[in-house]
Amino acid sequence: MTGPSTPDSPVWTRNPPSRRPALTREAIVAAAIEIGDTEGLAAISIRRIAAHLGARAMSLYTHIDRKEDLLDLMADEVISEILVADAELPADWREAITRITRLERQVLLRHPWLTEMIGFQRFSPGPNRLHHLEQCLKALDGLGLDGPSAIRVVGAVTHYMLGCVIREASDADLHRDRCGGHDEKLPYLLALTEGPEFPRLGPLLRAGSFVKPSPEQRFEQGLEWLLDGIEASVGKPGGLGGPAHRGRTTLDSSQTGTGDS
Repeated sequence: MTGPSTPDSPVWTRNPPSRRPALTREAIVAAAIEIGDTEGLAAISIRRIAAHLGARAMSLYTHIDRKEDLLDLMADEVISEILVADAELPADWREAITRITRLERQVLLRHPWLTEMIGFQRFSPGPNRLHHLEQCLKALDGLGLDGPSAIRVVGAVTHYMLGCVIREASDADLHRDRCGGHDEKLPYLLALTEGPEFPRLGPLLRAGSFVKPSPEQRFEQGLEWLLDGIEASVGKPGGLGGPAHRGRTTLDSSQTGTGDS
């Protein structure tokens, strides 16, 4: 029988000491992702994760051999958030690749450390990454492309998406550090572009036509233009699927990474 007690009470009357939850690889990866999301990639270390979990650093090595393996597991776990259920993937190729690419952008903005890993080619392809690439290729089935051409489309949309995410993160950092946006700089820009050397830009600024779109608007418009160009290129001489573009394809790290579309 146990109940309220003090350290001086007989052992039989004391509550048993609470036990830490069993340490698992899944718990370690989840903790690493949480730290990466809040503190950045540089903050991730075995010692830091152990402290977060209330465990000894050496106990983590029972489940993770080295930090590089942990980064691989983190990336692959996050990429699972991009996978679309097969029954939910649209049949139309544009709708399908647009849905996947929107998910990629959302996931990279939610986990900005993954963009850094992609940039430095720090991780190896895992099961979720490969499933993601397979799903991107499946999304393009409606275009009727050969394999090498489909991979090139995947790479083009990947690079566009990554560029948007990097620009969006950079703009957010700049605005936070300098506390100034387009509206605050407008008087300076108007004064600078009054001269004859800015016959196009100056009138646009003075007319109020130089309105900066939101990150979502910029992303959606650019993606639509890119897909328009891809669609128009199919079957044309020198275009997608044409003789000049058939042959062996080499996958780069971004195509086997998170943004495989």
